[in-house]
Amino acid sequence: METVVAFFEHIPSSYRAAILIGGILLFWSIEGIIPLSLTPYHKWRHAGLNLFFTLTTVVINFLFAALLLKTSDWTADQHFGLLYLTTMPLGLFILLGLLLLDLIGAYLIHWLEHKLKWLWKFHLIHHTDTYVDTTTANRHHPGESVFRAIFTILAVFISGAPIWLVMLYQSLSVIFSQFNHANIKLPVQLDKVISWIIVSPNMHKVHHHYKQPLTDTNYGNIFSLWDRLFGTFATENPANLIYGVDTHMDAKENNQLTNLLQIPFQPYRRSADISYSGTHKADSVTKDQPSVG
Repeated sequence: METVVAFFEHIPSSYRAAILIGGILLFWSIEGIIPLSLTPYHKWRHAGLNLFFTLTTVVINFLFAALLLKTSDWTADQHFGLLYLTTMPLGLFILLGLLLLDLIGAYLIHWLEHKLKWLWKFHLIHHTDTYVDTTTANRHHPGESVFRAIFTILAVFISGAPIWLVMLYQSLSVIFSQFNHANIKLPVQLDKVISWIIVSPNMHKVHHHYKQPLTDTNYGNIFSLWDRLFGTFATENPANLIYGVDTHMDAKENNQLTNLLQIPFQPYRRSADISYSGTHKADSVTKDQPSVG
């Protein structure tokens, strides 16, 4: 455990970049071997658009890095935060720290983005992707990246996570997010078992269905615990899922960079239909929109 602490306490930026790029390449390759959705699409062009938002996310996180470090150092020096309420073994400290960072820095802000209209308009960019694959993981509007960075700092302040634990969490977050967004087909039982502990591909794909109420489920980032605990966990046959969001199914709106950047500043659109029977297929979805399965 001490080796893990030492490594992530001084992890070079080049290593963090390698984790990001290596994860994309790994799951990109696996998608070609065992794809979940066989719907053809322009994979390279799709990746190019999503990688633009990946770069903006990296830039935003870099701008907040100093504040994140200062917050973490202060809480560690002062022994301020929930992790310091009692002494515990290092392994338990790491596990509880990861859980708290995941709850506040990922699940909570994600849930709020679905509940507050002005936040949803920024989060929409992530949901407008009609071809969900591993590159979708970091498809976030720069404004949303700011909100998530703020909540990460809030999570550090509340938990008291030292910087090595923050770096460990962020590294795991990158890999697991790429994994559960990846267009890969795992054996059903294996995916089900995985979803009892972490967010599996099938579990997260439910969240990317184009209509409510499934859109408003499975908010988890790494751990599936929070969705099960707070009653937001849902399952669905992947064959019944259609990616995207029903208010922006036109490719001119969901597949063009200029419009995606402008969506948060456009008038709010209410979902056309919030009912879902479990077997419903969209009547108004254009024929080039993919279904899964």
